[in-house]
Amino acid sequence: MRPGSCSRFIPLASILASYLGVVTTASAQGVFLHAGDLVAALRQGNYVLVMRHASSPGKPPDRAAAQPNNLNDERELDQSGIESAREMGKAIQQLKIPIGEIESSPTYRALQTIRSAGLSVSRTVPDLGDGGASMDKSAAARRATWLKHRISESPPAGTNTLLVTQAPNILGAFGPEAQDIADGEALVFKPDRKGSAALVARIQIQDWPVLPER
Repeated sequence: MRPGSCSRFIPLASILASYLGVVTTASAQGVFLHAGDLVAALRQGNYVLVMRHASSPGKPPDRAAAQPNNLNDERELDQSGIESAREMGKAIQQLKIPIGEIESSPTYRALQTIRSAGLSVSRTVPDLGDGGASMDKSAAARRATWLKHRISESPPAGTNTLLVTQAPNILGAFGPEAQDIADGEALVFKPDRKGSAALVARIQIQDWPVLPER
């Protein structure tokens, strides 16, 4: 992805008073979508959404309180994360936004986000994971490189691709463009079929249900 090819957007939650319009400080190369235009565009497909998993405490739960299928005692979503992911999934369905391929970090909290949204994982990808919380800088760089390349790949016709991962991977790949990314927030990229992609919106997880259908 070429430097300067993406736009920076203020999340929708901070500008609901402005009729849900997406405010931008787009560069001359950037393209931005207002909320209603965003829904219409996503219905046509060919966007890649990079999402941080929904709200999750920083530590795993006690074994007695963990979900039965959390066999490795990993971090889980809190109740807010579960509910917000569920509402996001309902909104995507109601807005008739076609999600095709869904690729996920193998971490429990990422997979739980997708399940809570009522969606199905196409495949888990180690490079979307956290490397077991590894501090290996070369592995972190590899994951960032993989993610930057992945957003440039156009989804199957008429669909959008959803990638669910962790904040360090998003920040490593997109730097200032992903600044202050919140739990459950999604960056929406438009591949240009030439090996690059432009950031066209940022959607916080609680904003999916209030996106205008136009």
